[in-house]
Amino acid sequence: MCGRLNITDDPLAQWISDSLGLEFHTSTNNDVRPKQSVSVISSTQSRFNQQQMLWGVQPEWSKQLIINARSETIESKPTFREAFNHNRIIVPCSGWYEWITTESGKQKFLFNPVDNSQGFLMAGLAMGNGHFVTLTTEPNNEYARYHHRMPLLFDEKDALQWVSDPQQAKRLLTRNTQIPFLAIAEPIEPMQNLSLF
Repeated sequence: MCGRLNITDDPLAQWISDSLGLEFHTSTNNDVRPKQSVSVISSTQSRFNQQQMLWGVQPEWSKQLIINARSETIESKPTFREAFNHNRIIVPCSGWYEWITTESGKQKFLFNPVDNSQGFLMAGLAMGNGHFVTLTTEPNNEYARYHHRMPLLFDEKDALQWVSDPQQAKRLLTRNTQIPFLAIAEPIEPMQNLSLF
C-alpha cells in the first residue's frame, strides 16, 4: 500500500499553511520514493513544526525497509509503541499511487483529492534518527477494489488532535474506517520500473 507519494508544492503548501496555521514549504516531487526526504508536521509544546524526514526505517531485526505500519497494532508492537506514544506526525501529500494487476499487466493509479486545491493528511510516526513511517488501515468500500490496505487519513481537525493529544490519537486509531473517501483514482500509464526501492 502506498509505496509512492505525489507532492506538488502549489497548492499543497498554501492549503497546509491556511488550514493548520503553519508556514509550510515543500518541494514538488511527483514520484516520492522510500528513503527520500519528505516535509512532515510534528508538534512540540502545542506548536506545530515542519521537519524534513526520510521515509522508511530499518530496525536491526528487519532485512527490509519498513515504510508503513498497521494502525491496528502500533500500540502493541514494540517497534512502534514508543513512537505512537510520543512522536506522532502528519505527512502532507498531494496524492499517492497504487498498482492494480490486470489481464494486460499492472495498471498504475494516482489518487488525487476531490478538491484539487487541497491535499491529503496522512498519519505517520517519527521513528528516530530522522526517519518516519506512514500508517495504514482497513480500506473503506471505495478503496477495497484497489488494495487491501489504505492510508490512515485525517481532516484538519483530526490531524491537529493526532499530533498533539495522546488520548484523541487513541480514539482516531479505533474509529470506524468507513470514512468518506475524498479521493479520485486516476488511471495513468504504468511505470517502466515498478521497483519500490
